[in-house]
Amino acid sequence: MSKPRILTKPIMFVGTASDVGKSVICAGFCRIFKQDGYHPAPFKAQNMSLNSYVTPEGLELGRAQAVQAEAAGIPCHTDMNPVLLKPTNDQSSQVILNGKPVGNQSAFEYFKTNDRKELFQAVTQAYDRLSARYAPVVMEGAGSISELNLKKRDITNLRMALHAGAATYLIGDIDRGGIFGSVYGTIALLTPEERQCIKGIIVNKFRGDARLFEDGKKMLEELTGVPVVGVLPFFKNIHIEEEDSVSLQNKFNTTTEGKINVAVILLKRLSNFTDFDRLEKDPRVHLFYTQQPEEVAKADIIIIPGSKNTLDDLLTIKNNGVATAIITASKNGKRVIGICGGYQMMGEMIADPDQVEGSLESMPGLGLLPVKTVLKPVKTTLQQEFTYRNQPKMCTGYEIHMGETTSDTNAPVAILANGKPDGYYLSENCWGTYLHGILDNELVIDDLLAGFLTETQSQAFDYAQFKELQYDRLADHIRAHVDMEMIYSSLE
Repeated sequence: MSKPRILTKPIMFVGTASDVGKSVICAGFCRIFKQDGYHPAPFKAQNMSLNSYVTPEGLELGRAQAVQAEAAGIPCHTDMNPVLLKPTNDQSSQVILNGKPVGNQSAFEYFKTNDRKELFQAVTQAYDRLSARYAPVVMEGAGSISELNLKKRDITNLRMALHAGAATYLIGDIDRGGIFGSVYGTIALLTPEERQCIKGIIVNKFRGDARLFEDGKKMLEELTGVPVVGVLPFFKNIHIEEEDSVSLQNKFNTTTEGKINVAVILLKRLSNFTDFDRLEKDPRVHLFYTQQPEEVAKADIIIIPGSKNTLDDLLTIKNNGVATAIITASKNGKRVIGICGGYQMMGEMIADPDQVEGSLESMPGLGLLPVKTVLKPVKTTLQQEFTYRNQPKMCTGYEIHMGETTSDTNAPVAILANGKPDGYYLSENCWGTYLHGILDNELVIDDLLAGFLTETQSQAFDYAQFKELQYDRLADHIRAHVDMEMIYSSLE
């Protein structure tokens, strides 16, 4: 449709709980508004995730907002996610403010003693800057909007909606059950001022014939006094990058005949798991996540991913037998690669003299690569262009790490655009790199899979084209099941 009207309000999607589908729905609306001739941008005031990305300016934000920006067709910016919490253990997180680390804090320190007024000012300033450049802003809430013990310190949900004057839509997940209680209870616990923000309800992840929920839709509307603007069917055939690694729990699959089996080690603090999305979608590959030594042994290719707490995760895989399985697989000629923290683990030693990650000051690595790592307080966050293994074609990736890795010999995996080497290439079956996103490059993928392909397996897979198709399919899915006229009317 052509641009028929002037939109004066942002739109916000909030939830009855975590993992109800807010991030994916926001991505869908970013694409819809782009298709309809507007200039949208995503926004989430505070995100908690180990899955992050680097802006063109070399600053850090949550990967979900980078995906939403991609759906909107614009570069990502830290104003889209001014506060990012990256858990370092069960009790504390690294706090990223406007793209830069400002220290580690325990959950108690952050939520109880931290100056929330200052943080709220920072996120509203980020929103104001963003809304001056884009419209409509597609805002995302976090978790449930009715956590009474947290509402006074909230900088993410309806307090942000009130600041922005956003038309707000509540998403409930019918697949997990309890849709009536969760939606009704959520709205009942709102203050009258908060209640005025809610313009509609979206029932997400419906399985079966949506016509069977017509009575349920009417009941919800009568109970809450809020219109149900859409019932979105559950889908498996549209592939949008996930925000949280909780989804990886559903990918404990073992090997499959007729495909190249790739095992990604399921670390406790696994970060940037979207490094493997392109590989997972490749029709030649069967990719699975595992923490079982016997499954590691069955794989053709083993990948050790990044970690937010490399030493702790290294200790864990040494204790559970996975480290031994990796070393044995490498000795048996299996292909083993490491990315970021995984690259550090593949070396001879990791030292943490400043106790960046915790009380462990050093630990021997897996000894697969002749490199040593020293963790340092200063974080490297850069988008990079590079050449891979002396091939002339330029590739792209990004760095997010706190450490320097050195070796007595120079055998880089890649040469960065500034001439600096990256990683260590021992052989086609053993190498490591700091470059997240390196496996999004077809040149690297084809080299990684070389030697495993059969004549019947296709060589071509255009991941960029694949992602664009997924955004368009998601937009079509939402348009087919949501009252877009009602949505647009609420933004005027």
